[in-house]
Amino acid sequence: MRRIYDFVDKLFEDVPNSERAQLVREEIILDMEEKVYDLMDQGKSEEDAINKVMIEFGDFDEIREELQIGGSKKLAFAKLNMGFAICGSLLLIALFIFINMYYTPNTIWFVYPAFGVIWWPLSMIYYYFRKKEELK
Repeated sequence: MRRIYDFVDKLFEDVPNSERAQLVREEIILDMEEKVYDLMDQGKSEEDAINKVMIEFGDFDEIREELQIGGSKKLAFAKLNMGFAICGSLLLIALFIFINMYYTPNTIWFVYPAFGVIWWPLSMIYYYFRKKEELK
């Protein structure tokens, strides 16, 4: 059965290590071992059963893509959203400061809309760290 572990390890070489990837890896190993035992019960030798299971395993590209896209791309989009939110909110706050100082320099009111705008990047930072934690 060591060949099955080596086979699955080779499949998961370039997949980011995450809890989800470990669960999928363990499930694949259990399924393959179960199929080997079923084939051995049907009269095949252990070597033939392992070879047949490895050949019939099929294409791993879809699983690999799901595990990689599920992780790194979503995290990259969360990081992009966070950067956009920070830049956008800084520009809006700068606009409020400009309008405040240009039209009513004696009254400071830009602080009030700035508190409302600051929630946008804060929510994106929270979302980014939540996605990062999910991928661990």
